[in-house]
Amino acid sequence: MPVFEYRGLNTTGKTVKGLLEADSPKTLRAQLRKDGIFLTDVLGQAEGSRGAVMKGAGASLAARDIDLRKLAGGRINTDDVAITTRQLATLLGAGVTLVESLTALVDQVEKERLKRVLSDVKQRVNEGSSLADALAQHQKIFGSLYVNMVRAGEASGALDTVLLRLADFTESQAKLRQKIVGTMLYPAIMMVVGGGVLVLMMTVVVPKVTKIFESMKATLPWTTRLLIASSNLLQDWWFIIFPVAFVSIFTLVTYFRSPAGKPKWDRFALRAPIFGSLVRLLAISRFARTLATLLKSGVPLLAAMDIVRAVITNSVLADVVEKARDSIREGESIANPLKRSGQFPPLVYHMVSIGERSGQLEDMLMSVADNYEAQVNVRIGALTSLMEPILIVMMGVVIAFVAFSILMPILQVNSVIH
Repeated sequence: MPVFEYRGLNTTGKTVKGLLEADSPKTLRAQLRKDGIFLTDVLGQAEGSRGAVMKGAGASLAARDIDLRKLAGGRINTDDVAITTRQLATLLGAGVTLVESLTALVDQVEKERLKRVLSDVKQRVNEGSSLADALAQHQKIFGSLYVNMVRAGEASGALDTVLLRLADFTESQAKLRQKIVGTMLYPAIMMVVGGGVLVLMMTVVVPKVTKIFESMKATLPWTTRLLIASSNLLQDWWFIIFPVAFVSIFTLVTYFRSPAGKPKWDRFALRAPIFGSLVRLLAISRFARTLATLLKSGVPLLAAMDIVRAVITNSVLADVVEKARDSIREGESIANPLKRSGQFPPLVYHMVSIGERSGQLEDMLMSVADNYEAQVNVRIGALTSLMEPILIVMMGVVIAFVAFSILMPILQVNSVIH
């Protein structure tokens, strides 16, 4: 069914805009009239079931295309999904039917792309599809974890509770990701700015200053000779150095993302000094929280392990989860394969073992996740405090080397003259 973008006047004479599904502009006018809105313009039309936007321009009463720039600017992020999930859970918890809740969400959201996705989900549910199957048509936005939890919630009759857990989980993961990105952003900016300043000094400042030394017959210090050689190399061969550096970095990144190179990089990441323990803590906390959330929502253990394996980005730990799933299928507990792998700390498999014996596996996994996330926050704070002075010292050493290399010959000449 087409989705129309419209403009109209409400009962108070105020201009309103929105999106609404209708068979035709005539049906759209009738539906809006029931809601007390007088239609003045039909601004655009798109197919709700496919999200396909038709081409066109202008502004008339005829159905026209929705501006592609609006769609490009409506990128759906994790926060949008979390907010929408919480709103849907609230509506369902208040006794509102699923279709009515989805209708309210379509009217509520502001991003046009999300509005179209929800319109398509509502249409599929209205046609008899389950909510999970409707969401599965938009896997890039919601993901397998989200869809499977919703499916379990529908099967258990506790969809509103499952959606609240999903909202909490999505928000906590988004906050953790933002904190990590924020921590790494400052060093990245410092390195880019420092590298830019260094290149500027080597290509503009140093050549002008070193011209003074050309007339000197005195032997220059090794630091000055090294600085001049580096400056000349950068000036004469920059058109080769920069492309080679770019291609090298691109090749390495491509290789380490390939099936052959990713395990090597992931293994190195887990063993790397300082950052290795942080990578492990992040992966284990995500494993524990995801598995606990899925099990609490009623997802079967084997299906939950499959989802967790897809969620963990480190291939080494993901292989451990896959082997644990195979062992569980053969009747073994979760704790034993985790212990045999040597990749999970003793605290994790001991807590999992206790949880399996006591029947409180979900609570134990949540405790592990909380504990490791707290450690992640502490280490991120420590890294942030440590990296700032280290970067400043590194930049200071480079600038001091350049200044020393320039000033030493000048001081030597002055001492000879006097």
